[in-house]
Amino acid sequence: MVGQVSHEVEVNVSASEAWELYGTLQFSKLVEEVLSNFIEKIEVIEGDGGVGTIIKLTFAPGTGFTGCKEKFTKVDNESRVKETEVIEGGFLELGFTLYRDRFEVIEKGNDSCIIRSTIEYELKEDAAANASLVSIEPLANVAELAKNHLLKNKTAKDEK
Repeated sequence: MVGQVSHEVEVNVSASEAWELYGTLQFSKLVEEVLSNFIEKIEVIEGDGGVGTIIKLTFAPGTGFTGCKEKFTKVDNESRVKETEVIEGGFLELGFTLYRDRFEVIEKGNDSCIIRSTIEYELKEDAAANASLVSIEPLANVAELAKNHLLKNKTAKDEK
C-alpha cells in the first residue's frame, strides 16, 4: 500500500529566505520546539545538514513510540527541496517500509513563496490499517510556526 498527504502554506517572504530556514539544521530545532509535546529531543548523530545527515528523534512518553532515526536523503539548494526518511524505529516498527518527509519551498514572486510539506509512505499489506496513523497535522503546525518565525524576522530586518 502506497500513500501521500500534503500541506501548503503561503509565506510573504522570498523563497531564498524561507530556504535559509528549511534547508538547514536550524529547521530541526524549530521542529523540536513546535512538537515538544510529541518530540522530546532531536540530536544530530552524523553530518552537517547535507545529504547523509542522520538525526535521532526521541519521542515524549505516551506517544506510542520511543524514537527513530532519520536520514537526509535529498538536500537540493537549487530546487529548494529537502527529504528525510526514517531509517530505524518509529513507523518502520508498524509495518511501514518507507516513511519520507519532503519539504519544498516554491517561489511565487519576489516576496512570496509556498512551503509544501509532504509525507510519502509505503506499507506492507498486512499493516494497511496503520495508514490511519499518518497525519500531516504536525508538519502543518511546523509550517505555520515557520511562517510566523520568517515573518517576524522579516519585520525585524525591515525595521533596521
